[in-house]
Amino acid sequence: MPFSNMSMVQLSRYLHLPEDQVKKLVDRGLIPSRRINGELLISKDEVHRWLEHRIGVSDEVELVRVERALDGSVPVGQVEESVVVSHLFPAGSIMIPLEARTRDSAIRSMVHLAVGTGLLWDESAMIEAIKVREELHSTALDNGVAFLHPRRPMSGILGDTFLVLGLTGKGIPFGDEGRLTDVFFLICSMSDRVHLRILARLSRILSVPNFLSDLRGVKDEQEVRDLIGSVEESIAS
Repeated sequence: MPFSNMSMVQLSRYLHLPEDQVKKLVDRGLIPSRRINGELLISKDEVHRWLEHRIGVSDEVELVRVERALDGSVPVGQVEESVVVSHLFPAGSIMIPLEARTRDSAIRSMVHLAVGTGLLWDESAMIEAIKVREELHSTALDNGVAFLHPRRPMSGILGDTFLVLGLTGKGIPFGDEGRLTDVFFLICSMSDRVHLRILARLSRILSVPNFLSDLRGVKDEQEVRDLIGSVEESIAS
């Protein structure tokens, strides 16, 4: 239900926040809303965009809170496995160095790497979707990391949820105002909620002291897997 609406009460339960706190977020316009037949409704799509932004600017304490809220938002009767980032990299999904010198070549190289896993079936559609997302607002962060992903999950061209990682070895102009980026994650998820859960967990991993410097110093795929696995284990709640 990509464009479904929620009431204030439903949103409060979904975010695991008090209703008065949610109302303040809506009243301030942080979460867009609209009235339909006199009832105030909030687009689930807009909620996911707000959460994505919130994850990107949160500290460790807030990220833990967001993760728990997302873990608790699974619909009744639906079973969803815990997100373990270190388990989401299929064989051949990590490249050191990633051959790229421009924004577009980085996107193409990352998507081509994803196609090689056998879990992405339409290379051109994913490339175009990521470019559209980057034009909307760059996913590059100040720390030299970018979280590539389409604006909405593209489950129709995916075999499963998975991640791809590429390290260029040196920064290339990618983000706003020529921001240099050298670490690229591609998030291929089957649903909005899973995407947000992955993003929250990745953000927590990146916030661990020395993780990024250690990641930039790895030599091969196995070292990457070992590093991510050990750091994720240390923060697992």
